[in-house]
This record gives sequence, structure tokens and C-alpha cells, in this order.
Amino acid sequence: MSNAQAMPQLGGEGGQPVVDPCCPPLTERPFTAEEAERAAPMFKALGDPIRLRLFSAIASHEGGEACVCDISDVGVSQPTVSHHLKKLKEAGLLTSERRGTWVYYRVEPSVLAAMGRLLITAAG
Repeated sequence: MSNAQAMPQLGGEGGQPVVDPCCPPLTERPFTAEEAERAAPMFKALGDPIRLRLFSAIASHEGGEACVCDISDVGVSQPTVSHHLKKLKEAGLLTSERRGTWVYYRVEPSVLAAMGRLLITAAG
């Protein structure tokens, strides 16, 4: 019996994450082709250094969310920051909420938990 975990993905009501079956921990067994297809967008999105910096800035920001105005100093133009944030949202790693003229981004705790389960190593 597999300990397959779920990877949150965007697409629920109001843009809220929904949980789609993903993958077992990497140390449990090799991924099936289908599991790899579901996990690859997350890894692809985080494979870009700017996206990884943005994701880290949001995840570590006080309260677990950050205004785009607080995280856009990553060495690229604002349109490029917006493009990278869109890619992170499409991969199911971020949610966003417009408040007035600013957009706030959040890494849902369930996303971090699912990533942690996926990357967990076997205790020796």
C-alpha cells in the first residue's frame, strides 16, 4: 500500500487550493509516469532562480504572505516579477488576493506540508 500524498493545486472555488493526488515520498518507491507528470510543474516552477527567490521571500515573510511591493526587488523588472509569480501560481505553489491596488501572495501551509512529505527522507 502506497503512502501517496497530495499536492495542492489551484483551481478550487475562488482560486483556493484543491488537493489532487500527487506522489509518495521520493524515498518510498520510484514515481509512476503519471505521478511524475503531476509533480514536474512544481519542480519546473521552482527550477528558476528568480522564482525560487520569490517563493522563498513569500514563504518566509511575516504572516506567511507578502505584498508584491515587498518582494519585487529581485533584480528584474516588475513585468518580469509578475510573469514569475504567475508561473508559481499556475504550478499551484501560490495563491493571491487583490487588496486595493496591491496584490498579496501566500504560500498555503498545505503546499509546504505536501512538499515536505514529498521530499522527506527515510530516517536511518
